[in-house]
Amino acid sequence: MGYFSTLPVKACLQALTRAGIPAEVSQTAGTYVCNHVFYALMHQLAERPGIRGGFVHVPYAPEQLSGRQHPSMEIAVMAQGLEVIARTAMSTGADIKLGAGATH
Repeated sequence: MGYFSTLPVKACLQALTRAGIPAEVSQTAGTYVCNHVFYALMHQLAERPGIRGGFVHVPYAPEQLSGRQHPSMEIAVMAQGLEVIARTAMSTGADIKLGAGATH
């Protein structure tokens, strides 16, 4: 069985963009650990109608890279982004239509 986020993903993306925080929609939670965490959360929430859930993957902090080339973001910006997502999820009833990711 598969699960989809019940967060207003596209409204969150729009709010992040408006706040100047780079973000994108992904249709996968990533590799094993990320996918397992998302699946376990959504499986638990399937029995609790009305409670939203999802997975937000954040990039490396610059100090974690040690010369490697990967996307990164300052921790303060990540924290601001997570706050934007939480506030948007709490204040948005239904997601918006936005050309990002797949439509479901």
